[in-house]
Amino acid sequence: MKKITLFSSLFIGALALAQGIKFEDSNFATILAKAKKENKLVFVDAYASWCGPCKLMAKNIFPLQTVGDYYNSHFINAKIDMEKGEGVELAKKYNVKAFPTYLFIDGNGEAIHRTLGYVEEKDFIQFAKDAEDPTKRLTSLKQQFEKGEKNPEFLKNLAILTIYNDADFSGRVLNRYFEQKTNLDQEDVQLLLAGAQSTDTPLYKMFQDKKADIVKFIPEDNYNKLDKNIKLNTVAKKAYNPDTKIWDDNYFMTETQKFLSKEEAGKILKRMKANRALKNKDIPAYEKLIMELYEDTSAASSEELNSLAWNFFENVDNKASLAKAIIWAQESVKKDQNYANTDTLANLYNKIGDKKNAKIWAQKSIELAKSSKQDSSDTEKLLKSL
Repeated sequence: MKKITLFSSLFIGALALAQGIKFEDSNFATILAKAKKENKLVFVDAYASWCGPCKLMAKNIFPLQTVGDYYNSHFINAKIDMEKGEGVELAKKYNVKAFPTYLFIDGNGEAIHRTLGYVEEKDFIQFAKDAEDPTKRLTSLKQQFEKGEKNPEFLKNLAILTIYNDADFSGRVLNRYFEQKTNLDQEDVQLLLAGAQSTDTPLYKMFQDKKADIVKFIPEDNYNKLDKNIKLNTVAKKAYNPDTKIWDDNYFMTETQKFLSKEEAGKILKRMKANRALKNKDIPAYEKLIMELYEDTSAASSEELNSLAWNFFENVDNKASLAKAIIWAQESVKKDQNYANTDTLANLYNKIGDKKNAKIWAQKSIELAKSSKQDSSDTEKLLKSL
């Protein structure tokens, strides 16, 4: 029996080692040094704790044996929250602006390949293989572009790889791509909409010139909303100084009133200030702005209210504000009860010390999560602690 038990333990251990990506539990400098010593690339899952696709990758893709077998044998793997600890500086260094971003970095710390978003198993492995092939790495693809490559499929793929982390370069790629296009298909329209993020770029002029083609695939009302958002993004970028963290309110209000009402412009500015304050971890400013914005929540959706309530749970300690967050969570549940907003309500009750209601809503959240086949592990941990 002892031999059988020992064999079983070894067998189970071997299975555990074979399944999924093994991420290093160390700081980035140590990880780089290990990669250089072993002559391997570092694979970095650059994520944020609130990111839905990040959680899905961690749940569905990273644990797969095929993925683990390839990544563990070819790379040193790191999983880093880009909004905490050393991740904040790494996000700046590697220009991580969307989540999840996947980076391949050599032993000298140079990023040689990247992509982002939710990626299925086969594509995720192929992406890793491309990172190891010098002719398919992003650095090589950029060199091919600079030499004048005009193949439409090449240009499209390169634009997709760079559109969220190198907008200027991606814009150049898309300009060359669209120069060859007389008619736009649906994928072209999606690319153009993703690339035309500023009124100062040639792509915005194309967005205007190609309106007749675009409205074949989206309603004209949506086109007009997108146009307004592009103008708004352009003004906001010029109105906010990321170094001083100061807004130029006069500039913002003057420019936005060319296409928005004064009341609408004022609300949007306040909302942008709140979002920026949260990003900058200026919680008192965020708390004050949100309380002002949501005095009346009748027009807010269930999802919006849940998001507000959860942000307050994670960041705010003021009892009066937490009581308001509970009201938002309750309203969210009334509008559309689901495992997410019931979990938020449970956590908020627990934070203010109301264990009885925390337990009731945690149980409800777990029940709803299981019925909709969602992960309830965090809520189950909460329930056990009550």
